[in-house]
Amino acid sequence: MRVALGVALCLAPTLSAQQGAPRWFKGNLHTHSLWSDGNDFPEMIADWYARHGYNFLALSDHNVLSNTVRWIDVELPKRRGGAQALERYRARFGTDWVETREREAVNKEKKQVKRTEVRLKRLDEFRSLVETPGEFLMIQAEEITDSAHGRLPVHINATNVGERIKPQHGKGVQDVMRRNLRAVAAQAERLQRTIVAHLNHPNYGWGVTAEDLAHVVEEQFFEVFNGHRGTRHLGDKLHASVERMWDIANTLRLSVLNAPPLFGIATDDSHHYHGKNLTSTPGRGWIMVQATELSAAAITEAVTRGDFYASTGVTLAELEHGPEGICLAITQDRDALYTTRFVGPDGITLDEVFGLDAVYRPRGDE
Repeated sequence: MRVALGVALCLAPTLSAQQGAPRWFKGNLHTHSLWSDGNDFPEMIADWYARHGYNFLALSDHNVLSNTVRWIDVELPKRRGGAQALERYRARFGTDWVETREREAVNKEKKQVKRTEVRLKRLDEFRSLVETPGEFLMIQAEEITDSAHGRLPVHINATNVGERIKPQHGKGVQDVMRRNLRAVAAQAERLQRTIVAHLNHPNYGWGVTAEDLAHVVEEQFFEVFNGHRGTRHLGDKLHASVERMWDIANTLRLSVLNAPPLFGIATDDSHHYHGKNLTSTPGRGWIMVQATELSAAAITEAVTRGDFYASTGVTLAELEHGPEGICLAITQDRDALYTTRFVGPDGITLDEVFGLDAVYRPRGDE
């Protein structure tokens, strides 16, 4: 079935579109800074995303929130590939903003030396420096970094947290996933806020299988794309690609477990902001969220409803979905040619449409 209908004619508006005048907001939910294993200051990272057309950014450092007092050695960014990090930081925000101090320390030869440290600013301190109402928003997040059997990584991103969530541990991968998801849900209920939890990079360390994704039905979201080159997105001869895992997990959920399907999220998992040929740079994967305003509550509630799509390059001018089907229009990028595939259970291609407009109406036998 191939059609070429105008987008405005294909479907009635979605529920969220009927509630007001929603906008599309671009954002990244998985970002690292010097608060954990990134190589730049959080203000500099936020500034990069704001200047490159993003509307929101979640800092999601490992098992930590940027809400305490922390000093780091000025050499730390250099050791991580950010040779000019401190100089660029001062040049962008001024010497009055950047705080340093001298500290007595003992080196490897057990001699007293002086070390220079720089203070990492808290999110509540630099928010006003980078945010613009209606245009750019910071959201507090955490990568809850856990493992199963001491060797299988299980990392859950929690977006819009109010307090740090400690890794909950467990007896196996599925148990670890469930325990951490329950901890996120408990905080969301206690603080009366929407927190989006999603599983990060399932193929990192070959930690999570498609069957794990399927059976932990509490999980609603996972990274179908992660921009870090070490996350084994494409799989190998013995492991399915992450996109194939999505197909397997949703087939099991829909045909066996009678559970809702998983939503796919794209993220940068950015760590490196200096130089070239680094493993985890910004601007590779993002989500576009349809919401009526740019606030942490509106963004997380829209994601929870499913009013978003993930991308690594394609931008949609229109997207409508409902019981009658799916209709989209693609924004032309230079001289690119577009093919849209509608994919069903077990990765089966249900239809393929060429061009900027694509419509799929369910036949009833999918």
